[in-house]
Parts: sequence; structure tokens; C-alpha cells
Amino acid sequence: MLSNGVTVDAMAEQVGVDPKTVERWITQGRAPYRRHRLAIAAHLREDEAYLWPDGLPDGQRKDAADAEVLKVYPHRSYVPTDLWLQLFGRAKREIGILVHAGVFLAENPRWTQLLKLKASSGVRARILLGDPESPEIQRRGEEEDMGQGVAYKIREALKLYRPLYGVPGVEFRLHRSTLHNSLYRSDDEWLVNTQVYGVSAPMAPVLHLRKVAGAELVSTYQQSFEKVWSEAVSIERHA
Repeated sequence: MLSNGVTVDAMAEQVGVDPKTVERWITQGRAPYRRHRLAIAAHLREDEAYLWPDGLPDGQRKDAADAEVLKVYPHRSYVPTDLWLQLFGRAKREIGILVHAGVFLAENPRWTQLLKLKASSGVRARILLGDPESPEIQRRGEEEDMGQGVAYKIREALKLYRPLYGVPGVEFRLHRSTLHNSLYRSDDEWLVNTQVYGVSAPMAPVLHLRKVAGAELVSTYQQSFEKVWSEAVSIERHA
């Protein structure tokens, strides 16, 4: 509540309870009723499970996790072409990309136009690309039997994104993480391109997820994205 600038009185009015009830939730560790927990989590844009780790029984956690999975594609190439732009077109707060290269997006002129449009409307766009000079990228190329192919793809993506460098609201960083999944975020909706040893990303499965209050699947990927972002280096500093 403090980090969001929400007072006790404001939260009480939002949820429809007495301010003293909110104070007891905070100072005495009392758990609100489920309907109040959901309302609070939605207002603060936090997971119910994060605010009240012991608030959900195991069975309910599993049901919520199942509800987060909208569809599973056996290969990325099976994801409908229009779905990528439709997904990001729905973003109102946040767009996030964590990939090695993601050239298939970068080379689409509609994608760069969409990023500019979304940024101008107040959407924050964060794009993480692999550091082409890093040993992690070298190893990935060897694992996929591509040699310098992965590094080449990243350099190509960096060139394609040049029109977006310096655009307010669009941020680029280079990471050196061991990439276990490529992540594509549009607010609470995600496409997760799983990474399979020795298999290129277009041939690996994709999970289409949407965040559900009380579930932890999407939150796990979100935490991973934030950790990589915090350790990555801006393109300007890298240059």
C-alpha cells in the first residue's frame, strides 16, 4: 500500500469495509475474506498469493494455475502470425520481450510501428536481447549447431531496432543470462517459447498464458524477466 500511495482510508473505501478492519489486516496479520483479498490484489496490481502466501489451499492453487494456461502450441511456428501483434496491441501498461534475437519480430515493420504507438500512449516497452559477444551466446550457437549464427541474428536484430533507439518509453538492454525460455509479455498475457536443448526456438513449444489472481505460473516467469532485466546492460552502456 505504501509503495502504491494507498492509505488505509482509501483502501477501506475501495474494498467496502471499515478503516479499522484494514488496520487489523495490516497490524494483526488477519487475513481478509477471499472476495476482499481479490479486490485488494487487483487494486494494488499484486498477486493474491504474494500478499497472503498461506491464503490459498493447495487444490485451489492448482486450479488457478491450470486456468492460466490458455493454449499450448507444439512449435512456435504454429502460433498464428496475427496473434503476436494482437497480443501486444492489447497492452495498456507493459510490454516485455526476453529473447536471444527474436528476429522474426524485429524484421516486421508493423511491430516497430506498434511499439512507437504504444510508447506514445504511455505503455512501457522493455526489450532484452542477448549480448552477441558473450560466451553464453557462443555456447547457444554450438548447442544448436549454428556456430556464430545466433550472434549474427542478434546483430541483425540490433540493426533492425535502430529506429526505436532513443524513443521515450522503449528501453533496450543486453543480457548474458542462460536463457531457459523466451518471454513475450503484454500486461498480464504472456507467450512463453520454451527452450529445448539442441532445438531451435521456432521448433520449440509455446505456452499462451494469462495471469489469474491467486495463481503463480505467470508470476514465476515475471520474476525471471525482472531478474534478467536487473542484471542486463543498456545498449548505450554496452556501446
